[in-house]
Amino acid sequence: MYFVGKILMRYIALLRGINVGGNTMIKMAELKAVFERLGFENVVTYINSGNIGFDAKKTAEEKLVAKIENAILTDFEKTVPVMIRERDVINGILLDNPYDGQFESHKEMHVLFLREEMPPEKIAQLLEAAPTGERYAVIGREIYCHLPMGVADSILGKSFIEKKLKLAVTGRNWRTVEKLSTL
Repeated sequence: MYFVGKILMRYIALLRGINVGGNTMIKMAELKAVFERLGFENVVTYINSGNIGFDAKKTAEEKLVAKIENAILTDFEKTVPVMIRERDVINGILLDNPYDGQFESHKEMHVLFLREEMPPEKIAQLLEAAPTGERYAVIGREIYCHLPMGVADSILGKSFIEKKLKLAVTGRNWRTVEKLSTL
């Protein structure tokens, strides 16, 4: 996008664990106001679980993450991990789904967003731990999860990635990932 001589990128911020199960409650209108105060433009939110689209000058993701996490800590006194993707990356995630056409409902399909690529030894641990019926594919900084029996009883629902693999991650179901591309 071009605006009066400056190039803006469309980014998607994915906040970990807000407004889920009554924990880390932050009103989306207040969060939107924080993003606007940080100088981001065209800020929009989607559902109540920490999905925010915004325009900003092309900036390293690490700098955006630090700026947003610090603002959340300052304004809400909460430590909230944030993952950032350019909207074009979200579109690529949709196209790269290795399970495309192999799931009946968006509730079966999830994408986990990591800050950095998963080390090979952790990928091996994940694949070894996956019970029969659960499928995981790691592509770049995303983990595609096909969970025909649902999240609750899966290794994903048991926080395997955070607790056993010690990785910062936030997940979204397939319908939400599709919506992120339009924010």
